[in-house]
Amino acid sequence: MLYALHEYAYYTAAPMRAMAQMTRDFWGSKLNPASDTAVGRTLFASAELFSNVTKRYGKPEWGINTIAINGHDVRVSIIEDWSSPWCRLLRFQRDVSDLRRAGQKKPAPAVLIVAPLSGHYATLLRGTVQEFLIDHDVYITDWMNARLVPVLEGRFDFYSYMDTIRDMLTAIGSRVHVVAVCQPGPPVLATACLMSEDNDPCRPASMTFMGSPIDARFNPTVTNDLAQEKPFTWFKSNMVHTVPPPYPGLGRRVYPGFVQLYSFMSMNEERHKDAHWEYFHSLVDNDGDAETKHLEFYDEYLSVLDLTEEFYLQTIDLVFQKFALPKGELVHNGRVVDTKAITDIALMTVEGEKDDISGVGQTQAAHAMCTNIPADKKLLYVQKGAGHYGVFNGRRFRDEIYPRIRDFIAQNDSVA
Repeated sequence: MLYALHEYAYYTAAPMRAMAQMTRDFWGSKLNPASDTAVGRTLFASAELFSNVTKRYGKPEWGINTIAINGHDVRVSIIEDWSSPWCRLLRFQRDVSDLRRAGQKKPAPAVLIVAPLSGHYATLLRGTVQEFLIDHDVYITDWMNARLVPVLEGRFDFYSYMDTIRDMLTAIGSRVHVVAVCQPGPPVLATACLMSEDNDPCRPASMTFMGSPIDARFNPTVTNDLAQEKPFTWFKSNMVHTVPPPYPGLGRRVYPGFVQLYSFMSMNEERHKDAHWEYFHSLVDNDGDAETKHLEFYDEYLSVLDLTEEFYLQTIDLVFQKFALPKGELVHNGRVVDTKAITDIALMTVEGEKDDISGVGQTQAAHAMCTNIPADKKLLYVQKGAGHYGVFNGRRFRDEIYPRIRDFIAQNDSVA
């Protein structure tokens, strides 16, 4: 019912949205002599803000056409290497001739960036991808919006996620380096355990976990506390809803993106209010730079996707309530996932000192769990002053975190 009401509210607001857009265009037109007056700028800003707040944000574009390497522009094309109804494996292919001109002649290490399936699209990691592209052959998981997947395609749960990661590693076909950002940590680590136990030739050469809830018992945050305070039945009754028409996933039970978005924004409600108030003033003042920065951030931040009921609830149950992986109680297809099975996959963990989603200690717990990885193949790093998003994006990531990951991958790459 909630999903249907949300859609109803969106469509009933269409006339007001159209009126706001007309008002914006009228008062923003250079042909309007009153457009630069205080009244004109205020009316334009009000209409623009209303239009942006009430519009639907679709899946963002990657917008990565070139990357600068050693002062040379290297063209980048995005190729779909593998796909299922639930995910696409994208490869950011760098132009070979451009790479030669930029001085890169040796094969680059292959990196699979596993994007979180926790609300936002993989494009949230655009800055992460851009940095890795300088030195690596980059792949990324592009998860599908569950409301767009027909019910006839079946279920997608925590274990399906693990199988998908394994299928993609097999599709790449080499000892790739896996970088798991936030949510993927537990299923990626579990997949690496099973592949190691099978002596799978496509098991990763290294795995880097960034701000991941490997063991959410350490230094619990507000998110962790909620998962512990509420019974499992509360999440099933209150957070899961049915996809309405006209979406292809009609009838599928999902954890809706708009519910997730509200949860995200409520954690920093005042900050978001202030940001929109500042945006309004930047429109009035015709401050183009401030407007662009605001739109770039919120065009990405407000773009969300739905998760299947089974994946969402199993993640709550296995990761945040039962702590199945660190306790040695995670079972997949009748097999107990044993973290001691990993012996030759290098392990790096990255945490942010001020992370309010995955507290310090939750990610580095992987080191104590993977006891049979040699000490010289382990690296633990905590970034001072970094919050959750600062672990994989922004200045601290570019200047301090990424260089360490780059060197760690190089030290553990068979191509090097």
